[in-house]
Amino acid sequence: MGDCKFCGKPAGFLRGAHKVCEFLHNEAKNKIISLVENAGSQGGNLPSLEKNINEEAISGYIDKTKANQLMVEGWEKAVERAFDDGVLTDDEESSLTELMAHFSLSQAELDKNGAYSKIVKGAVLRDIFEGKIPERVKVDGNLPFNLQKTEKIIWVFQDVEYYEQKKKTQYVGGSQGVSIRIAKGLYYRAGAFKGERVETHETIHADTGLLGVTNKHIYFSGGAKSFRIRHDKIVSFEPFSDGIGLQRDAATAKPQSFVTGDGWFTYNLITNVAQL
Repeated sequence: MGDCKFCGKPAGFLRGAHKVCEFLHNEAKNKIISLVENAGSQGGNLPSLEKNINEEAISGYIDKTKANQLMVEGWEKAVERAFDDGVLTDDEESSLTELMAHFSLSQAELDKNGAYSKIVKGAVLRDIFEGKIPERVKVDGNLPFNLQKTEKIIWVFQDVEYYEQKKKTQYVGGSQGVSIRIAKGLYYRAGAFKGERVETHETIHADTGLLGVTNKHIYFSGGAKSFRIRHDKIVSFEPFSDGIGLQRDAATAKPQSFVTGDGWFTYNLITNVAQL
């Protein structure tokens, strides 16, 4: 005779839970997630929310650890809803941060799936849209960038893969040819020369390092490459799902691309900072 894993009472032969208990448990889980999602999206009375969550946890046989996990899941869903229109409003940010503080949800647990970072990114983009220079990023230690006077760091991407376009020349055609004697000791080997020269372009991984975005430049610093690009010297941007491509305004400039892992944020950040 097995005991119910929810209520602890006998559940019957070879059974681990009562159907009713399991139903109540799943209903309570969904309700807690929904309550937190709505509060994170619309705000509300947080003490009342806490009371409702506790009641649901008791009726659904949910312990404190599990309830906390469900609140995190609800918070993540609220973040997704906030970005349905692509913009994080002040009210949405306030509701989410107040919810986080009230239930003592840590930044680490809220960022396991990148939800907390998305909130910070959304706030940075909102500042830029409003013509402000964001000051939300705090850097521990020294950055390998030689910033100019009045220049401010807006964002730093780590472990960024940098790619360059290189020109490759090869010869096609040609043959072994035959030797024709022209004079004593001198031979012209007809067809021995290489064939037609063909130029192709290929994109190569040039380095991996830090990509910094300031109000004046884009900086890259890796083991082999270090450079900066003025925003007003970029003539075109190309969005990628995992990064961005740039074309500088220079006769010899070749396309450059950076893989940051978040193409949506990278493209919106750099293109809008360039217009500040």
